[in-house]
Amino acid sequence: MATGLLGQSALAAATYTQIYVVPAGYFAALSIAVLNRGTTQATIRIALTGIVAPTYPGDATFIEYDTILGGGGGVLERTGIMLSAGKYVVVYANTANISVSVFGIETSLT
Repeated sequence: MATGLLGQSALAAATYTQIYVVPAGYFAALSIAVLNRGTTQATIRIALTGIVAPTYPGDATFIEYDTILGGGGGVLERTGIMLSAGKYVVVYANTANISVSVFGIETSLT
């Protein structure tokens, strides 16, 4: 069982990136923080999906889609996310200079 920081990535531009996957036999309670380190605005997408990145997630899996983050430290935080085993947190940004962190707790199903 892991707690605290579960996954982190500095995104490549225009690429779907897997940040975290819930291990088999567990569920997870998560928060996601996305930070724009660049000086210009960025467009981001977040999906909770069973599909491994860089494959395009299904339309129904997005919880953010083309959301604008301001330059110079714009932040988006999503909390209270519950995911079952085998589900991925996948994030996309139209530009580089985006950092993503997933925090939470994994709990065994047994």
